[in-house]
Parts: sequence; C-alpha cells; structure tokens
Amino acid sequence: MGKERLYIYDTTLRDGQQTQGVQFSTGEKQAVAALLDELGVDYIEGGWPGANPTDSEFFEAAPKTRATMTAFGMTKRAGRSAENDDVLAAVMNAGTPAVCLVGKTHDFHVKTALGISLDENVENIRASVAHIVAQGREALFDAEHYFDGLKSNRAYTLEAAKAAYDAGARWVVLCDTNGGALPHDVRAGVKALIDAGVPGDHIGIHTHNDTENAVANSLVAVAAGARHIQGTLNGLGERCGNANLTTLIPTLLLKEPYASQFETGVTRDALKGLRAASRRLDEILNRVPHKQAAFVGASAFAHKAGLHASAIAKDPTTYEHIDPALVGNARIIPMSNQAGQSNLRERLEGMGLQVAKGDPALQRILDRVKDREAAGYSYDTAQASFEVLAREELGLMPTFFEVKRYRVTIERRRNKRNEVVSLSEAVVVVKVDGEKKLSVSESLGPDGSDRGPVNALSRALMKDLGRYADHVDDIRLTDFKVRITNGGTEAVTRVIIDSEDAQGRTWSTVGVSANIVDASFEALSDAIRWKLVRDGATV
Repeated sequence: MGKERLYIYDTTLRDGQQTQGVQFSTGEKQAVAALLDELGVDYIEGGWPGANPTDSEFFEAAPKTRATMTAFGMTKRAGRSAENDDVLAAVMNAGTPAVCLVGKTHDFHVKTALGISLDENVENIRASVAHIVAQGREALFDAEHYFDGLKSNRAYTLEAAKAAYDAGARWVVLCDTNGGALPHDVRAGVKALIDAGVPGDHIGIHTHNDTENAVANSLVAVAAGARHIQGTLNGLGERCGNANLTTLIPTLLLKEPYASQFETGVTRDALKGLRAASRRLDEILNRVPHKQAAFVGASAFAHKAGLHASAIAKDPTTYEHIDPALVGNARIIPMSNQAGQSNLRERLEGMGLQVAKGDPALQRILDRVKDREAAGYSYDTAQASFEVLAREELGLMPTFFEVKRYRVTIERRRNKRNEVVSLSEAVVVVKVDGEKKLSVSESLGPDGSDRGPVNALSRALMKDLGRYADHVDDIRLTDFKVRITNGGTEAVTRVIIDSEDAQGRTWSTVGVSANIVDASFEALSDAIRWKLVRDGATV
C-alpha cells in the first residue's frame, strides 16, 4: 500500500514577517524563497500583494520555483462583488497559481470586527473562493479563529468553513489564530469538519505557539485526518511564533507512524540541508540561532555528562533519538568541569585526535579545564577554545602569530549635528614569521555608526596576518555574550564570541579577564587560531 501525500505550506515570508523585529527586504524574500524551494516545501506563501511595497515588489519579480507560489489576501468586503473588490483584485493580479484568503469563521469576530450579518460573511467566503476558482487558480481558505468559533457557535463555524469547500477551495485550513488551542481541541475540530462533509484530504492546519503546542497540534491534526500543514522556518511568527517546520519536517520524515504513512515534497537527501537552511535564515535576518532548537540547534546533540558520553561512544542510540547527520547536524561532546576521560577522548576523536586511554595528557587537559572553569571560563559553550587548549597540552597547536601588544581608545564627542557619538580605535601589533606588523582600525560600520571596541579590535587583529590573511578574511562575528561571574570590586568578566566563515562553519570561543576588552581579545585570538588549524594552515 502506497504512502499518503502530505503537503507542506510555508508562510515564513508572510506570517513569519509578523515576528517582532523581522522585516524582509525584497531581495531577502527572494533569497528565502529559493532556500525553501531547495528544501522541498509544496507551497511558498510570498506575502500579501498590495498590503505593502515590499510584498508587491516581490510578486512583480517572484522567483521561478518548483513549489506553488501563493499570494495571500482576505475575502471580499460586504457590499461589493468579488469581481469589483480592489483589495481582492490586487491579490489576484499577483498572478500566482494559488491564492490563499483568510476569512472569519467565529461569530464574535463577524459581528464585532466586521460588523456584518453571519449570512453576509458566509456569502463573502463563498463568492471569494468561487471567484478564484473561476479564474483557474487553486484556492485555499484560512478559517480564522476556527477553534474558538467551534466553542462559541459550532454550527456557524462549520457552515462558514464548509462554504469555502463547497465553492471549490482545494484546502480549508483550520487556524488556531490565538494560539490557545490544545491537542484535544484540534483533534475534535478536525473530526468535526470531516463529519460535516469536508474530506481530510482537503483540510489543512495552521497553528500558533502561544502554549508551546504548535508542533503537537499540527501532528494531532494530521493524525485526525488533515493532510496539509502550514508553518514557518525556525518557528517565526507573531507573538510566540508559528508551527516550526524545522521540527515538523524531520518529525514527519523520521518518526513513526508518520514516516511509514506519509510522503512529502521534502526528500531524505534534502533533509540533510535542514540545519543549513535554518542557519541561513538566521543569517539573513541577523538573528542569533537558538542553540536548543530541536533537530537543528547547536546543542540538539550535545552530551555533557560523563555517563552519557561513555554510552554514546559505545552506541550513539543510547542518548540520541536520531542520527544528527540526517538533518545536517553533528554530535558535540562538550567539555566542562563535569567531564571525565570518556567525554574527553570522545571529544578529541571528534577533532581528529586519537589519544590512547590512560595517556597522561588526558588528565592534564582535564585538570586545566577544571582549573580554568573555576576561574570563570566555560568550555561547554566554547568548543573551539577547548580545542585550542587541548591541542596546546598535546603539543599540537602551532604558533601562527604572536600578539606583542594592543591598545584600544574610545572617544565620545559631539558631531556636526550636535549629536553625542562615540568612536573606538584599536592598534594591534603582531609578530608573524619573525616580522612585526602594526595594524590600526576604527569601529565605524558601513552606515557610519560606531560598532564598538571589540569590532575595532577584531578588524585590527585580522587586518594584516601576513600569509594567513586569506584564511581569516571570511570570518564573521555572529554573536557576543558577556557575563559577570563574580560581583563586587573583584568582578570577573566572561566573554563568549560566536564566529562563522564562508564555508558555513560555526564556532565559539571564550575569554576571561577583569577587563571586558581583554577578555574579548582572548576570545578573538582563539577564534582566529581555531580557524587556522581547521583550514590546515602551517607554520
């Protein structure tokens, strides 16, 4: 018996754009659309044509995709025909093969928000969907506040949703608009519409994460008969976000009973690019990736406890629910003051270093880690710094360069517009191949704003490293975290810096000092040294 088809509908470019702090440019929307298409989703909702200039521009130059490009809008307004509604016309004029319209199915919203009769609203839904179908487009209907509507006026909510199906909608999508529905609500809601005469292979689900149930609610909807799932990459969305496709997709492909029962447009090969797609979206939005994200997070397959690492070395399935490589991720054995030799040898093997059991260097590394963590370092969140430390103890860390001195100055002044501004300047002297090199850099960004002393230091340090320059010119600092580990006059500052290069590699380094700039410089230095080792640079 063949598998049933399950359709994945991505709304990152529309619903995801409602995330606080997220605003796509037209070029960014095009880049994300290409990313989603490569992943293999079935539908890409590009936005609401006519609602804002960016969405309109996107549809004017929408990329050619295998996925069905979809424009979003709302049902026609009361008092005019679907053919003469200018808002609906703008959506239709986008020329997409599919159109998704949102409409009210909760009587409270019909009366309060729209101020029209219940019958008028049903007619608006019917006429709008029929207009889309008559134009040869695929029609989708987002039944807004569906689950709240069932509790308020069950008969009316079902009537409104079924009106879309009867008018020719390919999908009637049940929306948990407020994000308050629980799995039992969703199960009952899907069953109610099926019992009302809409088959499951015409029912979709659209959930929000206000109770941390968006993924669970989507899976329950599928189990109840729905065959269309809407969500966003990385769970972007208004308030607490939408159903997270980076969790849903691997669950559907790798977990039972879904893996045996369904097939999607995402292949197992494409699934290996899931983590890269997640990181790419964060990069486009200049957001820090969520380390604890299921499947794709940096910590999703991190095993810190010594007992766990020992078992993982014997059989990874002891503490891993899937092979991390299936989603493009990797196992991490973090080092910390809880570590034992099992953790350490496993971690060293992951770095490509084979150290025999009982080698005295193992204990030296453990002792140094524990001493330094007592002083404020944290290696479970700074794996690259741990690798530098371990290589030093094993005599495998080349001296690529030597920092002779550095200086940072910060000037605060008023500019010609009488605005208070600051500017940092860094001077770094390094010795490379026996030659001293002095580099100076300011902290001004391309937009003329001050990016701070750490930025100036980073740019100065990497400005002239002689024959190593090509190795470091693609390093980009993606995050900077500061923590004060002791209070009072003897406060110690811990700085963790996350870096990334053009190959997509990401790594974290740590520095500790009573001086925040000094701690930052230590972390920066480790970041560069790790990159040179991993690039195979030689002394």
